[in-house]
Amino acid sequence: MSGHAGIATAPARHRRPEPPHRTGGDRVRTVVRGFGEVLLTLGLVALLFLGYELYITNWFSAMKQRDATAALDDRWSNPRGTVDRPVEGDGIAKLRVPAFGPDFDFTVLQGTGADTLASGPGHYVDTAMPGEPGNFGVAGHRVGDGAPFNDLDLLQSCDAVVVETRDTWFVYRVLPLADEAAGWTSGKGATPQCRGVTPLPEPYPEVPGQQIVMPWQGEVINPVPGGSEAQLPPEQQDSLITLTTCHPRFSAEQRLIIHGVLTARYPKDGPRPPALADGLRG
Repeated sequence: MSGHAGIATAPARHRRPEPPHRTGGDRVRTVVRGFGEVLLTLGLVALLFLGYELYITNWFSAMKQRDATAALDDRWSNPRGTVDRPVEGDGIAKLRVPAFGPDFDFTVLQGTGADTLASGPGHYVDTAMPGEPGNFGVAGHRVGDGAPFNDLDLLQSCDAVVVETRDTWFVYRVLPLADEAAGWTSGKGATPQCRGVTPLPEPYPEVPGQQIVMPWQGEVINPVPGGSEAQLPPEQQDSLITLTTCHPRFSAEQRLIIHGVLTARYPKDGPRPPALADGLRG
């Protein structure tokens, strides 16, 4: 029998080519491709986290806020439901900012713990209650968890901040901004909306309507903002409100502060405060 013993090999033109040796350029392309895939993955994770912060936490917060409001309404309608010393998480008042429109209506909860602020604005427990002499301090998130104070930086001097309690409406208005104080009485301070709003007198330090501070500057919620807690006896203190939130958005590096002064109060069994009709700013 003719032929070769064993297995015949295919002609050279049909052989599988040997893999080329990897060059430096190939290694670079591999590294770049891998790095790009990592960036894509990180970008997707960031988008998912952003969506969670902006939508999911807001949804949960809205449900908690509705429950807190319902519980507060129930206590207000029940004479026996009044609590002299609210505990962390209890609703104590309602907060409205007419310049932000009629939908800006939040129940303020007692305390500023993480769980409380996830349900709405929170009252600094060592500050005054609404309408009292001293400083009614309220904190709120700017992003996520309902973001009640998202637009706090848009407030201008004399804008109303209306606080509702069981039997009283308290109307606070934002103090003059730092660059407005010098010519206040002959300028914006002479307008009807600013009636009762003036730069705070001595011995108050300069207290602007809006300021940016560092997180550790807790003196902004003192009875005399920026000053010593013992600087003025309670009977000589103005009734103020201070709103605090993170600054800038998506960062906790600083704090945005809004200061206002009490300009009017109205019993709940009478007409609603005219300030509620201030409406959206154009």
